[in-house]
Amino acid sequence: MSAERSSEAVDRLFAALADPKRRRAVELLGARPYSAGELADALGLAPPAMSRHLRALKEGGLVEDGHPMFDARVRIYRLKDGATGELKQWLAETEALWSDQLASFKRHVEGGA
Repeated sequence: MSAERSSEAVDRLFAALADPKRRRAVELLGARPYSAGELADALGLAPPAMSRHLRALKEGGLVEDGHPMFDARVRIYRLKDGATGELKQWLAETEALWSDQLASFKRHVEGGA
């Protein structure tokens, strides 16, 4: 994946996770799949608000939905496998950059560089 595409994916993930209700929905979905109604109840949201949050999470690539075999009218939401891969890579690279910068600064302050 190119750096630009990876950056766009990370931007979408951060945008999707910017809202505390969406972060809480991700936490809940980490435990098990939920219907939109169950998530709305758990988060104390009206169905239209939950729908908007789920759309943002889907656009961010964090969740996916499907229908149970017994009822095509119901959508069940779950975390998307590997959805945070680009974010984890970005965080690791950023941490390495900061570690290098801080080590260099420490050497400079201590008079070694």
